[in-house]
Amino acid sequence: MKKSVELKKVLVTGGAGFIGSNLVLTLQERHPQAWIVVADDFRSGNFKNLVDFRGDVAGMDVSRMDWRAQFGLERFDAIFHEASITDTTEHDQRLQVHDNVEGFRRALEFARPTKTPVVYASSAATYGIGGAAVNVEDQPPKPANVYAFSKMILDNIAREQARRVSAWRIVGVRYFNVYGPREAHKGAAASMIYQLAQQIRAGKRPRVFKSGEQKRDFVYVKDVVEATLLGLNAPNGVYHAGSGHARSFNDVIAALQAQLGTRLETEYFNNPYPFYQPHTEADLSRSRARLGYAPKFSLEDGVRDYFKSGFLTL
Repeated sequence: MKKSVELKKVLVTGGAGFIGSNLVLTLQERHPQAWIVVADDFRSGNFKNLVDFRGDVAGMDVSRMDWRAQFGLERFDAIFHEASITDTTEHDQRLQVHDNVEGFRRALEFARPTKTPVVYASSAATYGIGGAAVNVEDQPPKPANVYAFSKMILDNIAREQARRVSAWRIVGVRYFNVYGPREAHKGAAASMIYQLAQQIRAGKRPRVFKSGEQKRDFVYVKDVVEATLLGLNAPNGVYHAGSGHARSFNDVIAALQAQLGTRLETEYFNNPYPFYQPHTEADLSRSRARLGYAPKFSLEDGVRDYFKSGFLTL
């Protein structure tokens, strides 16, 4: 974030979740005088992620709460909207669309009168199950599940609201395959890097879909937080937060076993999900040019830092 921006009061929805808590604690570190408020209903979050937090928590479902009643005439310098149902295998269409879309709509309705800058979490899931091409922000969305569909609608709403209201900053940061500290509470919805690390640490063979050569843009959470913070000063639009490189699940297993000193044989099994993305890879041209985003962590560097943090041994 540019040093010229002074944040005195910040709202983070979904701040007890994986990415949200990392964002909150980074904000707290960089802006020690700021008052930070987290709004979270703790369905996808955990209080343990915020044990070092010095701000306030509103235990609310942002898709159903009365924002004006909750915050009154409170004026925030920025709103970071991370709240979402993050389990992509939750197939209740009404629940996914209502909670993800209406939570964002209410955040914008609250922010509109004061034109409070809003940075929100978009997702690379909107690209669907197309071929192996590098993903660019302007390619047509092809959501393969309702989670991805809900994120596509967020992008649509943000684009229209920014068009209607001049001088209002609404920026989407499109997350690729994020991993890192404070994701353990997600259980089966945690990253495959976390899942595979737990299998290997338990002495079990790592299990991935045949033949382990599906590729993902695995991006470390510290890089994602940086991209999100940079969004506060960017022109309106959607920007990628990825590593810029597609790596296979076999690469992940190799990186984990290098850290753990193991040589377990991989077990491959059939993929039961028809909506599974075979390849994600972020084109970072726009993010570099307009955000000033430059990811610092390769897959190997991210895995090494993850182990060093102590969170991968929980």
